[in-house]
Amino acid sequence: MDRAAILFELYPNLEKACNLAKDLRNIFEKTTDKIIGLSMLAKWHENVNQSGFKSFNTISRSIMNHYQTILNYFDNKSTNASAESFNAKIKAFRAQFRGVRNVAFFIF
Repeated sequence: MDRAAILFELYPNLEKACNLAKDLRNIFEKTTDKIIGLSMLAKWHENVNQSGFKSFNTISRSIMNHYQTILNYFDNKSTNASAESFNAKIKAFRAQFRGVRNVAFFIF
């Protein structure tokens, strides 16, 4: 018996939570059509509601509130992660040099 099976036997809610996370990952990894993606996300949302896990409510609500833009992912499987990363680097740089006296040099 593997370790996961032992854990799941002792804590069945852990198995349910693990399956919800795995199901969401599978939707984004294996779905290539927006319509199918929408229906699968709606079904996943319903499963989250039925599970009673409050920890999944935030992501479920976020997906339902922004589903139109999230569905664009299924067009070509690309995200704006690189742009977000670049913005985070700029913000970190600005935070690091807060209070600079020579503004012209800072901008340079």
